[in-house]
Amino acid sequence: MADVVCLGILVADVFARPVDEWPERGRLSVVPEIGIGLGGCAANTGLSLVKLGVSTRVMGKVGADGFGTFVTDTLRRGGADTSGLIVDDQPGTSATMVMIDSQGERTFIHSPGANGRLRLEEIDFALATDCRIFHCAGALVMGDFDGEPMAECLRRVRAAGVTTSLDTVWNDNSGWMAKLEPCLRHTDIFLPSLAEAQRLTGEQEPERVAESLLAYGIGVVGLKMGEQGSYVRTADREIRMPAFRIQAVDGTGAGDAYVAGFLLGTLQGWDLADTTRFANAVGALCTTGIGTTAGVRDVAGTLEFLREQGVQLHS
Repeated sequence: MADVVCLGILVADVFARPVDEWPERGRLSVVPEIGIGLGGCAANTGLSLVKLGVSTRVMGKVGADGFGTFVTDTLRRGGADTSGLIVDDQPGTSATMVMIDSQGERTFIHSPGANGRLRLEEIDFALATDCRIFHCAGALVMGDFDGEPMAECLRRVRAAGVTTSLDTVWNDNSGWMAKLEPCLRHTDIFLPSLAEAQRLTGEQEPERVAESLLAYGIGVVGLKMGEQGSYVRTADREIRMPAFRIQAVDGTGAGDAYVAGFLLGTLQGWDLADTTRFANAVGALCTTGIGTTAGVRDVAGTLEFLREQGVQLHS
């Protein structure tokens, strides 16, 4: 049994840094660094969990191409269980061009590829339910799987006694809540960014945003707020946790690392405040390395960082 299953988007990221301005049309611009890395919420959160010592299975779909081989091999080398990966020979593997400016801010150009072709009937539910937490990562950018198919997946997993977790990805299309509302009714832990949750609910203040989401029966709502830290709400608790001040190199994957930290604390049965504090630390450390998981430390290293910040967990 895996502790966590991460099902969702798997992406090959081709990054360049620093990119502070676009080249003129038809011209060449030179940057010091271009590389390829693993991206996508399911992959990022999955490998961050592995680095935290959590047994993790990553599930999703890749294409039968070089990017698909890269994604699969990178997950395996990172220690994730890839037995639930599906290879589709029709679309290419999802890929993103990531432009990172000198301040660490990211701009993306994305091709959904195989992520948009995942089908409910392709999922091996014997693997999906063989865990303690099932995390669906990448709602709103999963094409045919968004909406009712994702909701049915979460329903089946939850019915098997597994805790369900959900994360979203910003896109520029309309109709967010129409797609997500069926899923929220089968979600125990919801961890979107504040901006995503604001657009979903139409509310602006974190308190009102969280209240609106809790009305769907969600047990825990955690709002990722970047430099403002995070805001976590349950039916009877409210936690505001400031961000750690750190010299960021690359913010890619920080939100997914936060999710990994939050799920680790949940698995350990930690107090919600300690879970939130730890998640903030994992997210902050992620920004100290180039790529989506390079800056993530193991549990001991994260706790050491917390001690350096003058913070002691109580759980």
